[in-house]
Amino acid sequence: MTYSKTFRQAIYPNMVFFQLIPKVALGPLFIMWLGIGSQSRLTFAVFIAFFPIALSTASGLVAVDRSYIRFCQSLTVTNWQIFTNIRFPFALPSIFNGLKIGVTMSFIGVIVGEFITSQSGLGYLILFASARGETAVVFASITILCVIGLAYYGFVALLEIVLLRLWGPTYS
Repeated sequence: MTYSKTFRQAIYPNMVFFQLIPKVALGPLFIMWLGIGSQSRLTFAVFIAFFPIALSTASGLVAVDRSYIRFCQSLTVTNWQIFTNIRFPFALPSIFNGLKIGVTMSFIGVIVGEFITSQSGLGYLILFASARGETAVVFASITILCVIGLAYYGFVALLEIVLLRLWGPTYS
């Protein structure tokens, strides 16, 4: 998508279309196709996370300042070198924005999967406790889920800081 405007114009609208599909409505299909085990929940989580990450990455790789690309091409730098030294480092903030959204969305996907199929886990506990009217257990479970979600988000944010320091663009 980065190198071909025609390919980008053909694929990008389809990716946006798939991003707009209500993912929760597709949960039962994943269970029918993959069964009630953890495999369906994991696949559903990856499916939910894929599109925000892919769209952000594509936008970041395309949005690189063309003057850097033209300068490298004038020095006969290969496309691979342009990608690894210009496009990718400058796209890292966009990639990590997509990863932050994707990690939270995938976490939601796992919980939705637990709502539908699981016999254990926090999603199951929330459903079971709400059916019994145990509001405190529901709020405690939601609080634990928030803490776990923040930990995942924090890990991605920390990884972003480390990689931007190591491999991010320098403006000197």
